[in-house]
Amino acid sequence: MRQGFPYARAGQRIGLLGGSFDPAHEGHVLITREALRRFNLDRVWWIVSPGNPLKAHGPAPLDQRIASARASLGGDPRVVVTDLEARLGTRYTADTITRLRALYPGVDFAWLMGADNLVQFDRWDHWRTIMESVPVGVLARPGWRMPGRWARAARIYAGAELPAVASQRLLDGPAPRWCFVNIPMSSLSSTEIREKGGWRTSTPA
Repeated sequence: MRQGFPYARAGQRIGLLGGSFDPAHEGHVLITREALRRFNLDRVWWIVSPGNPLKAHGPAPLDQRIASARASLGGDPRVVVTDLEARLGTRYTADTITRLRALYPGVDFAWLMGADNLVQFDRWDHWRTIMESVPVGVLARPGWRMPGRWARAARIYAGAELPAVASQRLLDGPAPRWCFVNIPMSSLSSTEIREKGGWRTSTPA
């Protein structure tokens, strides 16, 4: 594997959690640990994006966000914080997933997201490609359970949904295949942390 890329071997089950992590917080950690358990994953890779195409303003510098993300995890060996999109030169999730599947043959990937992202998922670039490339695990977020259940993407792919009681089998079959699970929730959000100040200590890139 190329230097700077996380290690994975064929047969491993790895969840991908992408975002700006501006900053990372307890809510990210909570859904990650729940995803490991509920979806029977070996690892979760946090993909700290250079920037979110759906957000008008750029995030804090990448190095700062990666350092914050690593600190928030407290050394959990099951979670790897990465700058994969910066290394791959990809901007959109569909392209990132395509590249990772080519780089890691035999590794079983799943895309992870909160229910809030499921609501806007159909606005993502090539979102159907994502759904039809890898299984998708959706985790409840405060205030987004019902909107997530009625999201356009959820309705279009209703026939590919696994019941929550079967969540550990998410990666046991080919995409399209997705599962929505209710979990203990944290009300923290990166937006709220930024609005309270004290996060960005340097000029955003």
